[in-house]
Amino acid sequence: MTMTPRLRKLALTAHVISSVGWLGAIAVYLALAVAALTIQDAQKVRAAYLAMELTAWTVLVPLAFASLLTGLVQSLGTTWGLFRHYWVLAKLLITVLATIVLLLYTQTISYIADAATESTDPSQLRNPSPALHSGAALLLLLLATTLAVYKPRGMTPYGWRKQHEPHTVSQP
Repeated sequence: MTMTPRLRKLALTAHVISSVGWLGAIAVYLALAVAALTIQDAQKVRAAYLAMELTAWTVLVPLAFASLLTGLVQSLGTTWGLFRHYWVLAKLLITVLATIVLLLYTQTISYIADAATESTDPSQLRNPSPALHSGAALLLLLLATTLAVYKPRGMTPYGWRKQHEPHTVSQP
């Protein structure tokens, strides 16, 4: 089942917007994480950790799910399919992995933000983990974007079978 051209373009637009938005939000999150590590002002460190928590829950998580959902719609509603090409499968695995790690990591950033709120000196809470996680996420999402643009050749065994199976035409 394939989508109409108009619906396909709408789904593709939604997927590109959510995926690029997720990439941009990760870049902002990384900037906040680096600021929390390098700024000397305790109030600004506290603000950075609180902004990271807010960004994680209100921007990163919704965009991750939107990217995953729109990617599934794109793959299932077009001839690319979900399991036919290695690059589509790789993008799916990257997106699922990044979303799971993000969901698990939101607990950590909430803990860090709570500690920053309660601490009299949040500069003592400097933690490289947010910068490392967001840096790795940025690299993963850049890899997924590169796969989407270049679409390296290579069909899965399932895709090869689907492409070479005889097409049957139903008679009325």
